[in-house]
Amino acid sequence: GTKGSTQSPSNCRTGRGRLTPSLAAPSELGYWQPMAPETMTDEILAVSPSGRAPSARFLAKREAIILSAVTEINRHGVRGMTLGDVAACLNLVPSGLIYYFKNKEDLAVAAFLRAIARFDQLIADSEHEQNSATRLRAFIRNYFDYRFQVAKGLAEPIANFNDVKALNRPEVNDAYIRMFRRARRLIPVSSTASRGDRNGRTVLLLATLTFSTAWLSYWRPADYGRIADRIADVLINGIVADGAHFPPARELVVPDGGYAHEDGSPEQFLRAATKLINEEGYHGASADRISAHLNVTKGAFYHYNSNKDELVVAGFHRTFAILWRAIDAAEATDVGGDGKLQVFVTLLSTLIRLQQSSAPLLQTTALSTVPENIRIELLARLRGITIRYASMLCDGIGDGSIRAIDTTVTAQIITAAINSASELAWWHPDEGSEARAKSYVEALFRGLLNA
Repeated sequence: GTKGSTQSPSNCRTGRGRLTPSLAAPSELGYWQPMAPETMTDEILAVSPSGRAPSARFLAKREAIILSAVTEINRHGVRGMTLGDVAACLNLVPSGLIYYFKNKEDLAVAAFLRAIARFDQLIADSEHEQNSATRLRAFIRNYFDYRFQVAKGLAEPIANFNDVKALNRPEVNDAYIRMFRRARRLIPVSSTASRGDRNGRTVLLLATLTFSTAWLSYWRPADYGRIADRIADVLINGIVADGAHFPPARELVVPDGGYAHEDGSPEQFLRAATKLINEEGYHGASADRISAHLNVTKGAFYHYNSNKDELVVAGFHRTFAILWRAIDAAEATDVGGDGKLQVFVTLLSTLIRLQQSSAPLLQTTALSTVPENIRIELLARLRGITIRYASMLCDGIGDGSIRAIDTTVTAQIITAAINSASELAWWHPDEGSEARAKSYVEALFRGLLNA
């Protein structure tokens, strides 16, 4: 439950909404001495305004405020969170929060550091296992054990990492990088895998877990252990059937519906909205910010768009249309003897390269914070695509190119992989998009531990 609050954050009004860490990281990612989770927790426990050691009452109220902020961040994103909404969940006035946090950015810092500390602890709890496979499996199981505890009210929720980059605070970025490096140590050093390759595999590992918040609600908490085992099986052992030939990706041209390059065109607004939403979430892509990004007037925005929601819906419709065209085009290449495995290698290689281009797809993790009146229809469309991935995986199991795996869970891993591909340039900067896509796809199909 919520400590020191009169109303649990989970009982706040349902708001505008709830998949890939998005974080600018330096290219130098050396090894580090891990920070103890309790030390990270201490960092976010500020002293009271008087400068004295905080009282139990102060800490309890501060904890309640952080938990309320977590709820708001997960519904609306960092930019959509307001101190008013956070305060309303606790029957407080917004000015009452200033005693604990100077502004909403400091409050978001506390929420994200709490989430990073939780991940750091989950990783630490898996490090005692005997080998890489059992450590990875333990980490994944620890994560879903934690999610089970949250679902049952036995543990407090944490902020989703979708908007970490939108906050862009050094203390959060640095803590995330430290946690990322610790997660990377779960993947063994290999003479054939560069640090960039291991970074890419770590991106896939963390993205798979964090994206699960978008679809876990379809499952009973009692099944979370089953989900953990199925995800671990795919991430450790891959998708390719034993003895099957791993085919190279074929060339695939997928028309994207066209991005015009003339300033002020409707396509230019769509491009700007996609970039801002992917980087800063739904609420980071206001009409003012989109117009400023294009160096046009706000009047020009409304000349081409009735409102921002209309533009966001158009962006997602474009994304879903491209995904369907890519699926159809990839299936048309199924003319050799490699079965559906060939189709998936071609499909994912194409989409992952697209996500690293100047005209990427909208990341479906942004759906978590769009208004509910448009989110429901868009989520239904996304689910249709995910079901199609699962059906294609079934075809691959049938033709012997894909091993026996849980197709429902694997389809979600595939969606997470596509979403997180836009992060590869940050974590894997030394190679081009073609090489990054190739190593990323191989990590998914062969398994994270197979260099």
